[in-house]
Amino acid sequence: MRRSICYCEPKSTFAGALTSLKFIFSPSSQLPKGTRLKFDPLVRARSFDWQLPLSGTKSQKSLVFLATPNGEKLVAKAVKGPNPAAPQFEFILPHEVKPGEEVVIHYGEDDKEGLQAQHHVQRRRPFYLYVDPKGKGDYKEPEVFNIDVKGNVLENIRVISPSLVNKNERFDVIVRFEDRFGNLTANAKEKTLIELTYDNFRDNLNWKLFVPETGFLNLPNLYFNEAGIYKLKLTNTDTKEAFFSNPIRCVDSDEKRSIYWGTFHGESERFDSLAEIESALRFFRDDQAYHFFSTSALDSEDQTSNDSWKSIAAQVSEFNEEDRFVTFLGSQWFNNSPEEGLRHLIFLKDNKPILRKKDAKSSSLKKIYKGHTTKELLSIPSFTMAKGHEFNFKELMPEYEPVVEIYNAWGSSECLAKEGNPRPITAKKKKGIEESAIGSIREALNKGYRFGFIAGGLDDRGVFAPLYDSDQVQYSPGMTAIMTSSQSRDSLAQALKDRRCYATTGDRIILDFQIASLPFGSVISTKAKPGLLYNRYISGCVVGTTKIDLVEIFRNGSLLKALKPDNEKFEFELDDLEPLEKVSLKSSLMEGLFSYYYLRVTQANGHMAWSSPIWIDLETVEKEKKIRKKA
Repeated sequence: MRRSICYCEPKSTFAGALTSLKFIFSPSSQLPKGTRLKFDPLVRARSFDWQLPLSGTKSQKSLVFLATPNGEKLVAKAVKGPNPAAPQFEFILPHEVKPGEEVVIHYGEDDKEGLQAQHHVQRRRPFYLYVDPKGKGDYKEPEVFNIDVKGNVLENIRVISPSLVNKNERFDVIVRFEDRFGNLTANAKEKTLIELTYDNFRDNLNWKLFVPETGFLNLPNLYFNEAGIYKLKLTNTDTKEAFFSNPIRCVDSDEKRSIYWGTFHGESERFDSLAEIESALRFFRDDQAYHFFSTSALDSEDQTSNDSWKSIAAQVSEFNEEDRFVTFLGSQWFNNSPEEGLRHLIFLKDNKPILRKKDAKSSSLKKIYKGHTTKELLSIPSFTMAKGHEFNFKELMPEYEPVVEIYNAWGSSECLAKEGNPRPITAKKKKGIEESAIGSIREALNKGYRFGFIAGGLDDRGVFAPLYDSDQVQYSPGMTAIMTSSQSRDSLAQALKDRRCYATTGDRIILDFQIASLPFGSVISTKAKPGLLYNRYISGCVVGTTKIDLVEIFRNGSLLKALKPDNEKFEFELDDLEPLEKVSLKSSLMEGLFSYYYLRVTQANGHMAWSSPIWIDLETVEKEKKIRKKA
């Protein structure tokens, strides 16, 4: 039995290239006069999607039209599709088409240029054609055309390297050859050579690399034999352009630790993590080079059905791979009460059921925590300073909520703009979400609440949905850095509980911050270290991806010291000599006085980082007497 034939000319194109396409369809059975054909280019009308053609105009430029077997041209009528901004195109045959004859849909027909192809590579990118021989608009399963979208001309070389290594520790580096859209590509001049060099790196290493067909290379077993700050340099010997890796800090230490990058709350603009979960996970793992990622599906059944949740859970389990890419199953939970606010719930085990607010067992955070142990669930307060979505921290439960999202692409919840917040939650016009002092992280710390800092990425779902196409100020998606010994779920989760993490606005800034040689996230008692009563020895190291403009040390919500390195790497030491009892805060949550310190970094390119705080509990003689008396 003869089958319909569908093919596309050309069979492939390059990402972002101007292209005119012909979709040739030869039906397996007769199509009578009045048959309706509906062509769906599967475009969402995003800036990086395939450019939409014009239709129904007198001009022939960029039209989508159908050519019948006798050469007649039918201009398409734009009809509504699932996305109002991206129409489908309908034709009505003026005469019959016999089996074996061809109808040709011209997409982006333009003698000079054509339409711009999508910006991302995709093998067998589909276009749909629906056929209704009865002409009543009753369309069934579509016929499918496919085209391969390949990487465009080589423009960038990206080096994926660790941020922190030990002296003489072996590590691998991935070299990605990319077009201007970040796609892998082998589209370079023949015999293009890439020179890899770095002074003082394995006897002045100098390698010549070819651009491979795969678009990437794995360079194994590199190492540094001296402590210091390194950047790998790759030079295109043809264009003389130089490309550098992110900074790599090599330390001489007996402690095995690394910095792992990723996000617990964020979406890809390219792939929907609900409908395209597998593609989204591959994107974050391979293109973004994340070490970890958590899904953040919405708890509403309308937006995340039980079947969708099962699909997400299955993919999260499948992609989880220690020492390569760690995945977590997570969802968003929101209550517009300031006592609860917006939460990102992260499951530490696979295939857990989604927690829906409408269900009796998960209608409040207290019920959720009661039904789960801290080995099963972590909860991250998010967007705490957003007016209408605030969280006032009064019901913070540190055992479940050890970290708070200080930043995401819609702004920082560190403090108010008038208090020095460089990336406040705000809108360009009156419509939008403004900041609210109720959810200020700094104020919560001043009251004695304790938590580490993480950053979220870009989100356009749930409470964030109205912001994406509005006048809301949008910043760069953030990233979370976790410092721990191994890349596994258990190790990353424990590091979050220990607050061994920090937040950035997207750049992989290397940051270390210590008091009395204890790292960020620590709680120090003056009983164990009495000298802290009189002097706090503060030290740290910041390595930027570009020049560092400002390093600020905050004590108890106020600026203690501002340093201006004007360099890409900066180490500092200072003593806080003010008597601790004089500067400490009184907590309403516990007996006694305390102080806290944290670091904020700003680079010349505007990117920022925040370390988790360090706390010092003031254990005075009077407090010890009270404790003994109570005992």
